[in-house]
Order: sequence, then C-alpha cells, then structure tokens
Amino acid sequence: MNTTSKAHARHADIREMTFERALKELEAIVGRLERGDVELEESIVIYERGEALKEHCDRLLKQAEAKVEKLTFNADGTPRGTEPLDPQ
Repeated sequence: MNTTSKAHARHADIREMTFERALKELEAIVGRLERGDVELEESIVIYERGEALKEHCDRLLKQAEAKVEKLTFNADGTPRGTEPLDPQ
C-alpha cells in the first residue's frame, strides 16, 4: 500500500461527509496551520487530512457541476430547453 492509499484509508470517514462539513473542517485545519500553534508531528497529520478533505470537496464540486444545466431561451424569451453549463 503506497503513502496515498494509506492516507485515504486513514481518512475513510471523509467519503461520507457533506461538502459543507468537509469544507468547515478543512477551514479549521488551515486556521490551525496558519496560527502555527501545532507541533510538527500533528501538523503533518492534519495537513494530510486537509489534503484528503480538499480532494473530497473537489470531487463533490465536479459532481455538482456535471448536474447543473443552463436554461436556454428563444428570441421571444420563452424557455427552449437546457444545455450543459460551461462555467468559463
């Protein structure tokens, strides 16, 4: 088992988190690391958890973006249908 696989197994609870809960925990981790009041060993552990939380949030956002559609309208303003949303 490589390091990434071990980290994912250690943070298996993250897979069940909602986006909001994962983001809140990620923000708390960033705050702790920015304050610098965490010992080195603990900072490594919470950094790894933060990485797992970030990946989970990214995955959930991509899933949500895939479901979002843009309404399209005819020239007279009546709804025509939907098309995939292009966020750019």
